[in-house]
Amino acid sequence: MTTVMTPETIVHDHEGFGDAVLSVKNLSIDFHLRQHILHAVRDVTFDLHRGKTLALVGESGSGKSVTARALLKIVDRAARITSGTIVLDADGKPVDIHALPDEGKEIRAIRGGRISLIFQEPMSSLSPVHTIGDQIIEALRLHRNMSKAEARAETINLLSQVEIPNPEAMIDRYTFEFSGGMRQRAMIAMSLACDPDILIADEPTTALDVTTQAEILDLIKRLQVERGMAMLLITHDLGVVAEVADEVAVMHFGVIVERGPVDEIFYNAKHPYTRQLLSSTVRLEKPRVADAARTELKDDVVLSVRNLTKVFGAGAGKKGFILKAVDDVSFDLKRGENLGIVGESGSGKTTMGRLILRVLDPTSGSVIYRPGDGTETEVTTLDKQGLRNFHSQVRLVFQDPFASLNPRMTVRQVVADPLVVQGKLSGREIEQKVGDLLELVGLDRSAMERYPHAFSGGQRQRIGIARALALDPKVIIADEATSALDVSIRAQILDLLLDLQKRLDLSYIFIAHDISVVRYFCDRVAVMHRGRLVELGSAEQICTAPEEDYTKSLISAVPNPDPRNKRMLHRTRFTA
Repeated sequence: MTTVMTPETIVHDHEGFGDAVLSVKNLSIDFHLRQHILHAVRDVTFDLHRGKTLALVGESGSGKSVTARALLKIVDRAARITSGTIVLDADGKPVDIHALPDEGKEIRAIRGGRISLIFQEPMSSLSPVHTIGDQIIEALRLHRNMSKAEARAETINLLSQVEIPNPEAMIDRYTFEFSGGMRQRAMIAMSLACDPDILIADEPTTALDVTTQAEILDLIKRLQVERGMAMLLITHDLGVVAEVADEVAVMHFGVIVERGPVDEIFYNAKHPYTRQLLSSTVRLEKPRVADAARTELKDDVVLSVRNLTKVFGAGAGKKGFILKAVDDVSFDLKRGENLGIVGESGSGKTTMGRLILRVLDPTSGSVIYRPGDGTETEVTTLDKQGLRNFHSQVRLVFQDPFASLNPRMTVRQVVADPLVVQGKLSGREIEQKVGDLLELVGLDRSAMERYPHAFSGGQRQRIGIARALALDPKVIIADEATSALDVSIRAQILDLLLDLQKRLDLSYIFIAHDISVVRYFCDRVAVMHRGRLVELGSAEQICTAPEEDYTKSLISAVPNPDPRNKRMLHRTRFTA
């Protein structure tokens, strides 16, 4: 049973921090919805201090982002601040932000000028029709009264500070011409344009791969030290918190249930919810969950990939850009095995999964499927009917549980869809099987009549897994299947997948950028870099004694949820 925490259960520890640049006292925010009022934030109190980082942590819906946006008065139209104060120290003069008009010169001076915000996804925050330079120049001219030439020179300086190469040329590039990491660097440059006192970083590295995340965290921390800014870090990743935070506030159902120095929270957490979050966090050093319980892997191979290559670019006889997304990759998947495929964005992981399923046709190479009855199927030569049969045996679980389910279909229709397409069962038999599948993944049969929007992210992923299991597959390809989930929900889904493996004799190809999760879940790990498989070994060997320099750089970039052993102090850099 879920227990809503009350103010009486809150744990506070204020010692060790100096004068505040911003003080939030007893902040409460309600959302006025059509049929009811949602108490999103309740009686929240914290301070931000110059040169220090406060991490506001908690799961989706805990009130973290709403609280952060209230500091800038950019909450949703349905939101109402019902009580509390937000007081900014503006050069020795206290300013109550909540008391300011929603629009006007005073609040504009604070937004960007005193307090800047880094968003989670820069692609949706930066204008696609203006150059990066124009967007930063506009902010400089608005807040710092610079001439166009002065603003352009300062923009080049800012791009250089955030380590964007060749800033003189990149200033005239558009958002789509930047990689994910470079877009986030540009977003940071824009947030620093007016030399703010406070930086709010709302999940700034969630959409980035592990090495880019490490670089961005290093960059933010360095800039904070150089400029003496206070920082409010919004995140659900306790590894990131351990790397950069000085103080932690844990939110649950709109309430800060515990607050204190980072060491105190990690090593002496007092609140049950805080301890639950910490225990749900997977770690590189954590022994594999299944080590003691799993039997020896079977020797027989269910799927073989041989010399698989995929080239994108100009057609035959034409000149143009050519990209080898997958380059001569070979590996085997044993029956009952969990094989992880890891690497940075653009390494070829997802393309590999699509080639195995033949959603994409390979340029060369082969994929051989062995169902266990003594037969072999060459997937790359299958006709339409053969491919349909193969897809009943090798299924995909998608990354995003919100985008992968049709919002116009009931759960019954979503899960039944593969069975209806197959056409082998009657309507009554399909009804029975859908109910059985929902119960198998931990949902009630009554969920059949509801629509996806009525479910949480973790529940939606369970529905996606039930759909994948509908045709009794032998192999599941999970493409970043837990990356969009909160830490405790992620642990539940991983344990569900392992339980299903025992019951149904499944084999998994687990594509991920979170190496800690791969360490927890997988038997062997394949490391990809620029389309090539650079290292393949046991999860233990890859994560504790990697041989290749690139693998070492990946491992060293993983945030360590241990404030006394920060990986950012001794990372291995890889140069191709």
